[in-house]
Amino acid sequence: MSATITSSWERTVADDTINRPLRVARLVATSLRDEDRGPMVFMHPDNARERLLMDGELAWVYGPRRHELATVRVDDDIPFGDVVLRDVVGASASEIVRVIKPDLDSRGRRGALA
Repeated sequence: MSATITSSWERTVADDTINRPLRVARLVATSLRDEDRGPMVFMHPDNARERLLMDGELAWVYGPRRHELATVRVDDDIPFGDVVLRDVVGASASEIVRVIKPDLDSRGRRGALA
């Protein structure tokens, strides 16, 4: 009998009741000349509330190929269940992603934010 060890983020990502998947409605890419640039996820207020996220907070955006930290922007114009991603590498339109609040209180493995 072999035991599988999973980290807390893997359990969180896989839990559909806590973290429902969201569809990428649109991608926005900025250029080096833009003053306002960098990874950002725009989402409906109800989607943000479900994830305990507030405007301006950092959140993990998990896609099928990679995950990245992005700033959250709450926007009433975004349809419920959709997100708009800006400068998130590896994401494509109509893909399913998950947006997760970072667990900064865990004493597990220390990452780049520690």
